Amino acid sequence: MMPGGRYHNFNDFFKFPDPTENPELHFEKKPLIKHNALEKATDYFKVLKERDHLVHFPFMSFHYVERFIEQASEDKDVTEIKISLYRVASESPLTSALLKALDNGKKVFIFIEAKARFDEENNITWGRTFEEKGATVIYSYPRIKVHSKILLVKRKEEGKNRRYIYIGTGNFNAKTSKIYADHGFFSADKKLGKELNRVFKVLEGDLIVPRNKHLLVSPFTTRRTFEKLINDEIDFAQSGKHAEIKIKMNSLEDKDMIKLLYKASQAGVKITMLVRGFTALIPGVKELSENIYMTSILDRYLEHGRIYWFNHDGDEQLFMGSADWMTRNLDRRIEVLVPITDPGCRKELKEIFDIQLSDNVKARIQNKEENNAFAKAEKETPKIRSQYAIFDYLKAKHN
Repeated sequence: MMPGGRYHNFNDFFKFPDPTENPELHFEKKPLIKHNALEKATDYFKVLKERDHLVHFPFMSFHYVERFIEQASEDKDVTEIKISLYRVASESPLTSALLKALDNGKKVFIFIEAKARFDEENNITWGRTFEEKGATVIYSYPRIKVHSKILLVKRKEEGKNRRYIYIGTGNFNAKTSKIYADHGFFSADKKLGKELNRVFKVLEGDLIVPRNKHLLVSPFTTRRTFEKLINDEIDFAQSGKHAEIKIKMNSLEDKDMIKLLYKASQAGVKITMLVRGFTALIPGVKELSENIYMTSILDRYLEHGRIYWFNHDGDEQLFMGSADWMTRNLDRRIEVLVPITDPGCRKELKEIFDIQLSDNVKARIQNKEENNAFAKAEKETPKIRSQYAIFDYLKAKHN
């Protein structure tokens, strides 16, 4: 045995071989769920003009994102494609579609994160390939990392520019989409498109600060917006109203956000958290965090989504995107979170989130004792293994 990193990286285990092909060493394969609107769509632009749509990995295929870029690369009215790439696949339909877009005379802007752990060499190699083909490629700056997963397509419609966007919680990578539990958001909303274009202008160096009212963008508005939303819940609680927060993220480390959550708990705000990785907040401490309940789902897929829900006196505020509540994500990285306002998308994401928060099979309770006890179903309460329950939910909803 040897420590990871000297001779190998732990991500090598993703490709660990099974020479025996023993079925007992593998999970049972599950079929991919076909999205009820995108699966048969021959024109994504028409579908997205009708309403927003969500996709959920690994339950659905990453091909929906790839097909969107493929259609954009071939559509005669598309003039421009902009994308941020954090982990570029070695070779994929996505990279092929971007190269095809260049061959078809589209303007292609690609921001490549050169400091993505384990993928630096591959990212830079692809950046050079795109540059040689005529794309505008910008690499990450010193002291700031671009962690957002964003895509913008500009299309001429009736003499005007129309923007179509995709914002995800996970990377533009088909391989990781099979093992990371993530969400993706498609939209043709004009306000969101205009604001995401401003984010890309920041990456291009044409803007210093994007003036956005809807998208949350680190390091500009994310911290300030979340602080206000928590303080609003505190005010509601102190005035005797129902106050509640539900949060899902990978890691929780930022001291100021933790202090504010403690303050909210002390004010009587009910806080339910799902933190997959590490946390510096201690839940369940009397007179400090007794109104905070926290779990972590450890199962077949790596939980990677970030979802933030605030009751807001009945005017629910729901966001998803790339940012955790770590100081680096709030203050030193370009992160993008999108408000989910479409009624269908809002209902779908909320119901998936509630399934995760109800997990009583693979949910590890995070508490002050740090004893890693797993949540258990009460008598006569059905067992909920959330990753499998979400598969069943999506299958029923979309098929």
